[in-house]
Formats: sequence, structure tokens, C-alpha cells
Amino acid sequence: QVQLVESGGGLVQAGGSLRLPCAASGVIYNDYAVGWFRQAPGKERDDFVAAINWGGWSGTWTEYADSVKVQFTISRDYFKGTEMMQMNSLKPTNTAIYYCAGTYSTDRTNWTVYNDWGQGTQVTVSS
Repeated sequence: QVQLVESGGGLVQAGGSLRLPCAASGVIYNDYAVGWFRQAPGKERDDFVAAINWGGWSGTWTEYADSVKVQFTISRDYFKGTEMMQMNSLKPTNTAIYYCAGTYSTDRTNWTVYNDWGQGTQVTVSS
């Protein structure tokens, strides 16, 4: 099993930026993907945000929810074992607990196929 640990959350004013690292450890094969999901207050943890392939041997692919395509950028440093999500121009509606998760499935926007989960990091955007 892969262990995932998020960090970087916090309180930020609207228009500000945050960077959320996700450190991965354990045995990880090339076709692993790391995704981000969020859980807004009173809602489920099923809101897909972004995903990226881990291995990179066949190139890099990324996938974003339409709502964050312009705001967020996902990247990874394979040799450091870290994936990163840069969040810019934050809005109060981005307030949520953000989770990084891992899967070998190709259905990467579906939270139910992710087997490995971090503990989550709170992002709060004030108006």
C-alpha cells in the first residue's frame, strides 16, 4: 500500500494562493495516478479536482475539473516522491478539506476507485 501525506493547507484571503504538496511513500508502479478530491462543509468527499500520472515514462498527463482548470496546476517530482497542486486566485467557494489519493484505475475522476488516501488538509478562503 502507498502512504500519502498532504500538507500546505491554511487560511488565505480571496485572491490569494496556496500550494499543497502530497508526499508519497511505499512501492509505486509506473501506472499509478495521484488525484485530488475535496470535501466542502456538509458535503461528501467526492468532488474531483485534478489528477496526474506518477510514473511519467510514457509522458505526463493531467486532468482537471472544469471549475479549476484556470486556477489550479498539478505537477509531480517523481524522484522526490512528491506531487504538488498550486492553487491561485482562490475564492471562498474553494473552501474545503483537500485530500490526495492514489489509484491504478484509469477512471481517475471517480473517487471510489482510489485505494490510498491522505489524511486531508483544510483550505479556508476568506472573503
